Amino acid sequence: MKIAMLSPIAWRTPPLGYGPWERVVSLLTEGLAVRGIDVTLFATADSVTQAKLHAIAPRPYEEDKTLDPKVWECLHISELFERAGDFDLIHNNFDFLPLTYSGLTDTPVLTTIHGFSSPKILPVYRKYNQKTYYVSISNADRSPELDYIDSVYYGIDLENFTFQETPEDYLLFFGRIHHDKGAAEAIQIARQTGMKLILAGVIQDLDYYRSVVEPHLDGVRARYVGVAGPEMRDKLLGGARALLHPINFNEPFGLSVVEAGACGTPVVAFNRGSMPEIIDNWINGFLVSDVCSAVEAVSSLDAIARRKCRQIVQERFSRARMVEDYLGVYQKIINKNKFKAGETLP
Repeated sequence: MKIAMLSPIAWRTPPLGYGPWERVVSLLTEGLAVRGIDVTLFATADSVTQAKLHAIAPRPYEEDKTLDPKVWECLHISELFERAGDFDLIHNNFDFLPLTYSGLTDTPVLTTIHGFSSPKILPVYRKYNQKTYYVSISNADRSPELDYIDSVYYGIDLENFTFQETPEDYLLFFGRIHHDKGAAEAIQIARQTGMKLILAGVIQDLDYYRSVVEPHLDGVRARYVGVAGPEMRDKLLGGARALLHPINFNEPFGLSVVEAGACGTPVVAFNRGSMPEIIDNWINGFLVSDVCSAVEAVSSLDAIARRKCRQIVQERFSRARMVEDYLGVYQKIINKNKFKAGETLP
C-alpha cells in the first residue's frame, strides 16, 4: 500500500505552534510509518517526518510573507497530482482545491473534510461527490448533500500529554482568539466564578482581541500568554482546573478538548457541533448552554474524576485508534477501486 499524504502548507508539518490540520496530518503520517506503510508526505520543505518527504514549498507561507499563498498552493498540489500514478491512494488534507485535480488521475482520492469554512465551498464537494471519497471528523460535521465513506475522529499523541491528578487554581482558554471560539465568554465565566483565567492561542481576529479581550487582561485575574508550543501546552492544559470552551459555532471536532482530557482536565463547553460526541456530561466535562450554566458547571468540577478524563482519551482518541481507522478506510477504497477497474475490462 503506497499512500500520498497531502498536507496544507500554511504551517510546517508538524507545526511549531498553531496548525491543527498540519498536526493531525503529522500524527497520522508518523503512525502509518511506524506501522510500515509506504507513505510520502507532501508538505513544506522544513517539515519533519519518518516517512518520505516531498516538498516544493520551501517554508510555510504564514511564516514567510514573501510567499504568495495561491501560487505555492497551486505548485504544491500539482506536484502531487503529476506523480499520482506512483501511489495506490491520495489522502487529501488540503480542503476542496485538490478535488479539482482528481478527475485527471485514476488514483483514488480520499479527502478528510476538516470542517467547512463556508457554505460557498460546497459546490466543489458536490461536483466530486461519489467520484472521490470523503471522511468526516465527526458525525455532527456532515453535510446532508454529501456521501461519506466513514467518520474518523482525530487521535492525539498521548505520550506528549502528561496526566496531572492535582491541578492548579486557574481556568484555561486554549484556542484561536476569535469570536467563534468564545474568548470573551471565557472571560465572563471566569470573572463570575472568581477564578483566574489564562488565555493561550493565536490571535486570529486582532480587532476582536483589542475590543473584548485585551481590556480585561490585568496580568493577575486574566492574562494572555501567547501561542503555546508543545511544552507550554502540556503544562497549561494539565495545570488547569478546567478548559473553558464556550464556542459560538458548530465546531467540527475540537482538538484542544481531547488534549485537555489527556492531561486529566475536564472541559466546560457550549453544547454545539461535535461536543456531545467528545464530552460525556458529568463524566469528562460539562455540556452547557450559556455563560450562566457554565458558571454553575465550574462549581461542580470536583464531581469529575480526572483519571476518567484521561481514560476516555486513551480509549477513543488515541493516535493508534486513528491510524487503525484510516487503514480500514484505505483498504476499503483500494478494494473498491480494484473492483471498478475489473468491471471495465473487456
